[in-house]
Amino acid sequence: MQRISADKWYEVRRLADDVTAIGEPYIQEFYRCNIWHVRGRDRDMLVDSGMGVVSLREWVPVVTERDLIAVASHTHFDHIGCHHEFECRAVHAAEADLLANPTRQNTLADPYVTDEIFDALPPEPYCSACYAVKRAPATRILQDGDVIDLGDRVFEVIHTPGHSPGGIALWEARTATLFSGDILYDGPLIEDTYHANAQDYVASMERLLRLPVRIVHGGHFPSFDGARYRQLIRAWLEGKGRTAPPARRFRPPAGFGPGNR
Repeated sequence: MQRISADKWYEVRRLADDVTAIGEPYIQEFYRCNIWHVRGRDRDMLVDSGMGVVSLREWVPVVTERDLIAVASHTHFDHIGCHHEFECRAVHAAEADLLANPTRQNTLADPYVTDEIFDALPPEPYCSACYAVKRAPATRILQDGDVIDLGDRVFEVIHTPGHSPGGIALWEARTATLFSGDILYDGPLIEDTYHANAQDYVASMERLLRLPVRIVHGGHFPSFDGARYRQLIRAWLEGKGRTAPPARRFRPPAGFGPGNR
């Protein structure tokens, strides 16, 4: 299989609301984690860090321009591969041990990481059979209701167990922006990992539906709007035989103009 040079491994797209999407286009879409960079007044935030097969810090300049906190939405291999490259690292308490002591098994690298998940391989000496996430002990342990303050932007930590025990979403109420991790995205959801919990998944979805979301940046697949968000959650809950609770819709605050949409 063709190998791709490090300088071509990542693609970077600047979105609205000072959000930058960082992707690894040579990983097949189902396995390709979305890496989100959010710019704040006093510091920046990175939500997840990809597989770690090519250095983010070396090849994506936006992540080194200012002080930054690297947040793990959860600790599966495709989301924490470059966390060790950052001095400030945050994860929910339920998965702090996994971030500090990753193995091929507890990060799901085994059985998922094979050459077949790539359309082209990372540069040498990458080897799928040898791949492993590097340990990156958290410098901040997160709990439900904590906030990540970037100066002019505040994100609330919402604990969303189900896909994994320490999964979190990050909610910015002012702009009604949600970084949802892997609890919800616009594609096939994974509900059968070794530490998934069906009851927790339902409770997390019911809780998320109550948020007046405007835009969602998920752990995989493209971003989507609030209408699609409500449609996806309702359909999922109905598929589980649950009656979806009433949803709240985003009402723009005073001064929320086109530049913030």
